[in-house]
Amino acid sequence: MGGLRQVAAPFVALGPSGVAVRTRLKQLTPTDVEVLRRVGAHLGTLASRDLKARCRDGLEHDAGAWALRKRELTPVSSARWAGAITKASHDQWALARRCARAYIQSLEAGVRTLRQRLSLPVGSKGSRKVPGGCRSRREWHAKTRRLHLLEARLERARADWASGAVHLVRGGKRLARVRHHLADARLTESQWRARWEAARWFLQADGESGKRFGNETIRVSPDGEVSIRLPAPLRELANASHGRYVLTGRIRFAYRGQDWADRVAANRAVAYRIHHDVSRDRWYVTASWQKPITRTIPLAAALTEGVIGVDMNADHLAAWRLDTHGNPTGHPRRFSYDLTGTAEHRDAQIRHALTRLLNWARTCGVKAIAVEDLDFTAEKTREKHGGRKRFRQLVSGMPTGRLRARLVSMADQTGITVIAVDPAYTSKWGAQHWQKPLTSTTRKTTRHDAASIAIGRRAQGIPVRRRTAPPRTHQSDGCGHRTVQAPPEIPGREGPRPRVPGPRTRSVSPDAERTRATRTPNTVRGARSEWEWVQDSLLLTE
Repeated sequence: MGGLRQVAAPFVALGPSGVAVRTRLKQLTPTDVEVLRRVGAHLGTLASRDLKARCRDGLEHDAGAWALRKRELTPVSSARWAGAITKASHDQWALARRCARAYIQSLEAGVRTLRQRLSLPVGSKGSRKVPGGCRSRREWHAKTRRLHLLEARLERARADWASGAVHLVRGGKRLARVRHHLADARLTESQWRARWEAARWFLQADGESGKRFGNETIRVSPDGEVSIRLPAPLRELANASHGRYVLTGRIRFAYRGQDWADRVAANRAVAYRIHHDVSRDRWYVTASWQKPITRTIPLAAALTEGVIGVDMNADHLAAWRLDTHGNPTGHPRRFSYDLTGTAEHRDAQIRHALTRLLNWARTCGVKAIAVEDLDFTAEKTREKHGGRKRFRQLVSGMPTGRLRARLVSMADQTGITVIAVDPAYTSKWGAQHWQKPLTSTTRKTTRHDAASIAIGRRAQGIPVRRRTAPPRTHQSDGCGHRTVQAPPEIPGREGPRPRVPGPRTRSVSPDAERTRATRTPNTVRGARSEWEWVQDSLLLTE
């Protein structure tokens, strides 16, 4: 047991701190579309210019520089549009800064792993936690070159971090690189240009508490009317008072529509974002607002009705319901999903699987779902598992963070608590203690099903193993085989078993004791046997 790592205690996951709902903008006229395009392109140009200024300031940026940028943007837009643009630029720079720090940590881990592998003899074996040496001289030479490359990248990344320089692209680096591979992306230049321009538009505004309907820049009334405060150079396009343009179509939020309507009616802050899906030629509105984090209930209160243990895999969720004593009840459930295809398809598959899981939990009456607190950051590195490409692809394709965030957000509306447990040894110990005992001729228990039991029992604070045997000298039968089945307060728990009338075997009927002495055996010529066998009654008592 000295080589095992310490298992962390389970904890109740915090609820979501914000809400975002989206709906489609329908019944738009050509004039509405033209106004949205012109406003988005104009504000997108200002946002690109402001982001460049923010990146140029770097670590020397302060409140004075922020105010100066806002004053420069106000004459060509408005005070509120300038505030939204500068805040978005600052948030984007901060996100790029955090990504740069994570990139440095990844490079440092890769350099340490390569140095450790290159220091070992060629062909030396590794362990579960430490990789071994290179398999051949050819691999050793390739890893040496890889080490020099990572060290050079690490040196440049550290220099950028010290100077405050960040590398980001408005519109996305991936879409920018597609421009050089249009044939592989099956796009024409005009199609790519339309996507690129739409990605760089800026049509988002932060909410303001106390203002009418919670937003003065992009305003949505309770009846679904959408109006936009036009920038100063585009005021001639207004069709309403105070330089506003009212869209023809009306919107309705199907999901959490009542929550949104309550906030709008109370003039509480709601942020909006309008974006264009070029591939479908559709316009959408996304409303978002902050909410106080749901107060978590105690762990013991969440487990009063049992728990459902969930084991996440590459293509399905394995779940099993456990009662309050940690015993699996019913049959295991499997919620499959397909993580191939586009990001929208993968996200829809995850949401569909979690919806079925939560519906089953409500049917069972369980108020808690236990999941593993997974983080495969250290397991996806190329330097640690360079020769196991399929394994790295498998681990990288499991959206652990997305699934956990989705589950917490969706469970918050159903009153179900999400409990995160340490993932150490759940699959191994679950298969060791539960897979074989729960396998029968009519049910095949998989390793993932057994792992879900281990996850649920760990959330309940119960050991994963099925039974705990007392010391050998403390057993009531001397050194016989007996396990702890009854608590100490049960009277007669150490007494003899009650006598059961009849024989000890199921193949003999209860009245066989009376008929064995009188029946005639089927022997040669039907002769009676010279002796008669009678069951001794003393053998049936203890």
